[in-house]
Amino acid sequence: MCTVMSNEPRLTIVPGYAGIGVAVHRLGAGPPVVMIHGLASSAYTNWIRYGHAAKIAAAGFEAIMLDLRCHGESEAPLDPATYPRDVALLDIEAVLAALDLGAIDLVGYSLGARFSVALVSRGLKPGRLVLGGMGYETLTDWAARRDHFLAMLARFDVSRLGDADYLAIQFMKQMHIDPVAVSLLLRSTGDIAPALLDSVTMPTLVVAGSEDREVGSPETLADRLADARHQFVPGNHMSCVTRPELGDAIAAYLAT
Repeated sequence: MCTVMSNEPRLTIVPGYAGIGVAVHRLGAGPPVVMIHGLASSAYTNWIRYGHAAKIAAAGFEAIMLDLRCHGESEAPLDPATYPRDVALLDIEAVLAALDLGAIDLVGYSLGARFSVALVSRGLKPGRLVLGGMGYETLTDWAARRDHFLAMLARFDVSRLGDADYLAIQFMKQMHIDPVAVSLLLRSTGDIAPALLDSVTMPTLVVAGSEDREVGSPETLADRLADARHQFVPGNHMSCVTRPELGDAIAAYLAT
């Protein structure tokens, strides 16, 4: 009797910090690969929709994809008291403890890459790390990136066609983002001091779109880490997520 692996992710809701429900999507069977999406995205949009999770599953892994709070199928509380410092990290740590996965690899894209580095600096020890859509300057200068998005969220209901932030805000609206909740999440997210990069000693792939001008230098980030290499895939910060080469690069790296 053979077992046929489902192509549909399995969804569970796992308590995060203070019991806030965090959606976890699982696809495949094998060594676990925890995956964290970017700001205003979701596990579905970042990893499932364009086939990246399926490629990781086909390579013999289980893709375990979290929706950050305020994103996807996770809860989006509006009470500021539910957003202590680095609450996203507290959520992820609570979910990982509940899942009790053992040894993992860790993949993050954009804000998810920032959270991945922060988790490692707090003691998480993935066997391998993939930092997608991230460069050195954005990783180590959070204030500028945070304030850029806070200003955008403040214009959520007034931005009009032709404004510089219009398309990004339309994407957020399509993703059903609550601007108040996401602003609280961003304000709760702490800096990553350059010295914290010394904790990233595991093999690491830094992968970014060849036309990505938003995040600084992936090459500099890879050079700064103890055991890292960088790789470019087609596209910019948004469009490279839609390209098959991103999933190909991640799956190939994890399979080596």
